[in-house]
Amino acid sequence: MIPSEILVKPILTEKANNQQEKQRKYAFKVARKANKLEIKKAIEEFYGVTVVDVNTLVVPAKNKTRYTKAGFVKGQKPAYKKALVTVAENESIDLYANI
Repeated sequence: MIPSEILVKPILTEKANNQQEKQRKYAFKVARKANKLEIKKAIEEFYGVTVVDVNTLVVPAKNKTRYTKAGFVKGQKPAYKKALVTVAENESIDLYANI
């Protein structure tokens, strides 16, 4: 797999920003079939940093319900795989450069 297929998008939340500042951990939404070695290689190629550690988890799907004029609308948000990547000391990834 090529790096652009493995890395779907970075996760930019308040919790993820705190982890970036304090622990040098960056959160990414990744392809479900990607393993830790592929994720590490993709981050190193794409952002030019040294990756120390990769932790992965699968976020489960969530049921959502809305009330509309037509009644209740039920749906489901899809499950996805998340990777928490720790970079080496004195290195960082600028996620806001492309926005």
